[in-house]
Amino acid sequence: MSKAETPRDEYLKAALWKDRPEAWHEVMKGVRRRVLTHSPVGMMVLYRIEPKCVFPLHSHPHAQFGVFMEGGGEFRVGEEVWKMKKGDSYYIPPGVMHELRTDPSQQSVIIDFFTPERQDYHVETVPPDSE
Repeated sequence: MSKAETPRDEYLKAALWKDRPEAWHEVMKGVRRRVLTHSPVGMMVLYRIEPKCVFPLHSHPHAQFGVFMEGGGEFRVGEEVWKMKKGDSYYIPPGVMHELRTDPSQQSVIIDFFTPERQDYHVETVPPDSE
């Protein structure tokens, strides 16, 4: 974003990101992710998570929406435990503790959407292919 642009200007621009190897990051053993798209109002992230992987208990100040495209597992959200499978979707409010334990027999593919965008993921973003 140039000095003359505001976050609102960036929100108003259309952009396209193509899949490319440098967009993928191993963020922990068995967990790879790619930031698909982002603007100040939100960020879409694709995860590929190996079987029997634990994405540890954590929280963040972002609302999180997601869908299991493949696989499944056990998702602890606050005091609840959800059994997830392909096609299941979820919403986690800001600040709620959550942990994912993936299915022991298959890879999970998940798409998450965070709002607002996660500044801590910016180190993993690549520039759009077109604006």
